[in-house]
Amino acid sequence: MPKKKTGQRKKAEKQKLRQKEIRTAKENVVLAEHPANFLMECEKCKKKQKNRAFCYFCQNIQRLPMCAQCGKTKCMLKTGDCVIRHAGIYTTGMAMVGAVCDFCEAWVCHGRKCLTSHACNCPLQEAVCLECERGVWDHGGRIFRCSFCAGFLCEDDQFEHQASCQVLESENYKCQSCNKLGQYSCLRCKVCYCEDHVRRRGFKYDRGKAIPCPKCNYDTAATKDLCMSTRNHKFGRQSNATYGSDEDDGDFDFGNINMNKRIESGTDSNNDDNDYQEDDVVQENENYF
Repeated sequence: MPKKKTGQRKKAEKQKLRQKEIRTAKENVVLAEHPANFLMECEKCKKKQKNRAFCYFCQNIQRLPMCAQCGKTKCMLKTGDCVIRHAGIYTTGMAMVGAVCDFCEAWVCHGRKCLTSHACNCPLQEAVCLECERGVWDHGGRIFRCSFCAGFLCEDDQFEHQASCQVLESENYKCQSCNKLGQYSCLRCKVCYCEDHVRRRGFKYDRGKAIPCPKCNYDTAATKDLCMSTRNHKFGRQSNATYGSDEDDGDFDFGNINMNKRIESGTDSNNDDNDYQEDDVVQENENYF
């Protein structure tokens, strides 16, 4: 017969499971389906944005705020989890609000579970865009993740980044440590590794799972399964030659060059002198005849 567990042992195991869930919550959550990243339309300015406590554009408070953890807009619990007791009364609006998250800038309801767990496993804790380096408080759009490098992207740069994410930092597909062809690629470090250098000594790898990158510990993928491209430099001849000062801005002035050639050859471009010379020649011809 197994030994009966004490209350302290049960509490310690429950706390260990809870901490494990907190550590893995940020990696397994889908940002598009999380209440902290839901789409919200302001009732005053009619602009769409991320779920926020205050409108990013007009600082208006929503009539029906949404909880960033459970996603509810109406508290119907009569007993139990609520910090503020409201027996027999359903609460909505600001009566349901308990706090504002510092990371995702959204309301958290007055439920004890939401208040104690949301700040620990909020998926937008380090949500800084890779391209523009803006946080949640610096723009009004939603937050997305890159499907290749799993980095945070704002709503303005998500398509541009993902279109150019599968590019290696090197000019070929060779391993970073040797001259062999890189069979594994890290989409976060943009580096290829061969079969020998992708594995570290003393590290235990799980069978059937992706091999982590030895540099950033991000899961690598087979290079042949990816549409990876290498970095290239485009060197071209300057189409517009610059002459003279910097004020020309690269414009080639053919009129000045033709004028300089005429002056150097001794032919003056003064129209009046040419007219006088033509008149003298006509008079000499008349006298001759």
